[in-house]
Order: sequence, then structure tokens, then C-alpha cells
Amino acid sequence: MTQTQDPARSRTFSWSDPVAGAAHVGRRGGLELLRAMIAGELAAPPIMHLIDMARMEADEGRVAVELVPQEFHYNPLGTVHGGVISTLLDTAAACAVHTTLPAGVGYTSLDLNVKFLRPVTVASGMLRCEGTVLQRGRRTALAEARLTDARDRLIAHATSSCLLFPLDTPA
Repeated sequence: MTQTQDPARSRTFSWSDPVAGAAHVGRRGGLELLRAMIAGELAAPPIMHLIDMARMEADEGRVAVELVPQEFHYNPLGTVHGGVISTLLDTAAACAVHTTLPAGVGYTSLDLNVKFLRPVTVASGMLRCEGTVLQRGRRTALAEARLTDARDRLIAHATSSCLLFPLDTPA
């Protein structure tokens, strides 16, 4: 750190107990669960507060999330960190799979393959990430996600495979 560096910036955020929301997983279908979060009936998971996702939309087989790039997303190169971009892509793709699942079925990501196409800065404006299910079987699902900037330019693309499995849910 040098004396010519800008004054320190800070950020504070809060979140709800994630265990309370997780208790609903498996008791509701995936689309119903995500729509309850969107409506504010269930708390959003802490990651949404941590990276400051702006909003979410969910339909059967499709999810969109938005984020306004901020300085606190930056890496040492002065651009949004690839981990933040990957988090948006993973969220959209996996949640798109989640919208197709009935109550009692869970999932986990098996992989996430990301292609970064453009750098992102605060000047990129609102980022929109849309995830879509490409195929869903009994045991696995394949989804893709596309991240675009405010000028509708493709920023990054990802594919994700998810493992589907029955959940043990208390009666």
C-alpha cells in the first residue's frame, strides 16, 4: 500500500439464517421454492447478499439473475474477478435445473465449464445471466448460462452438469 492510494472503502451486509431456507428444500418443487425466494416469502441465500445480486426471475427450465458490477468485485487487474462471473453462471445454470425438479428431488453441480469472452468493469453496466436447461434425465441434467452486459454483448458462457438424487425429507 502506498500513501497515494485512495482512501479505504468499506462494505457491510447482512443475511438470514441459511438453515431456515434450506429446511424448505425437498418439501417444495424447485420452481415453487425459487419463486417464494423471489417474492420475499423465503430468505435469499447468503451468496446473493455477498456478491450483491440485484434480482432473479424463474420459469420452468429457465432462470435469470442480474448484478451491477462494483469495485468490491474487482481482482488486482481492475476488472471483475472470474470467480464472481463464474458464480453468476453457476447460479443461473443450476437454478434453471432446480426449476424442473419436483418436491423430494435434490441436485448438486458435477461440473462448470466457463468461457470468459470480455472483461467486466463498473462501466459494463447491468449484467444479466440467463440459465437454461438443455436436457434433463432421471439422474443428470445439462444446462447452459449466458452472461451479457448492458449493451447485450456476450461476456461469458458456461455449461453445467448436475447430478439429481432423491432427498430424505422428514414428514
